Amino acid sequence: MTCFSSADESAHYGFSVCMLLEQYRDGLRWEDDGVVELGTGDATAIADVVTALPELRVHSYDISAPSVVQARKNIAARGVDDRYTVELGDFFDQADAVGGPPVGTVISNPPYIPAPDRDILMPELWGGVNGNDLVLQLLKSGYDNVITAVASYSDPEATVRTAEHHGYRVANFLAVGLDFGPYSSEPKVREHIRRLCADGHGWADDDGYMVAVALFTRTDAVPGNRADQLLRALQLSV
Repeated sequence: MTCFSSADESAHYGFSVCMLLEQYRDGLRWEDDGVVELGTGDATAIADVVTALPELRVHSYDISAPSVVQARKNIAARGVDDRYTVELGDFFDQADAVGGPPVGTVISNPPYIPAPDRDILMPELWGGVNGNDLVLQLLKSGYDNVITAVASYSDPEATVRTAEHHGYRVANFLAVGLDFGPYSSEPKVREHIRRLCADGHGWADDDGYMVAVALFTRTDAVPGNRADQLLRALQLSV
């Protein structure tokens, strides 16, 4: 098992999380409660966020032992290991083990590559047949605020409608266009993406796709609902 790394995607994820946490600081109350993270990766993006926000505390979970080892090294190198901790284990099992979400806000850049099965170049990146399995599971986990990446080719409308069903609004988001990388360019994956988009479950062109990092909230202190704007930014008609 190797550690996935994508500089463009990681930079966008980190910048977006930082902006959303800062903009909605009072409503999210993360200074009091901290946040939890599903999937640490190499930790560089969020370690930089923790560095930029001195009041922020993050407790992260990752199922990949190599990722946890590398993440802890990167966090220590930035001198924020007192405020950014990483645990090896399944996020959802841990949350259940303590009787529910301990804090109000969770952040995640989850695997979102869609494919018929996980027999792809890097199985850790498989997000289910439609690519949004982990996002949907996260939205059903009881957190009041979810900051997560949403890819345009991973059935984003189903993600938004599921969020609405569970009482969430899209407070805000940042979207960016990304080129297809080696994992999303794998022929098996690209053909599956083409079929999903043709069937109305996403958008991609010949060169790339869109990714947004969105704040889903059901906290009254966090205003606004930009769900339709999010879908339009991901090139979906609403």
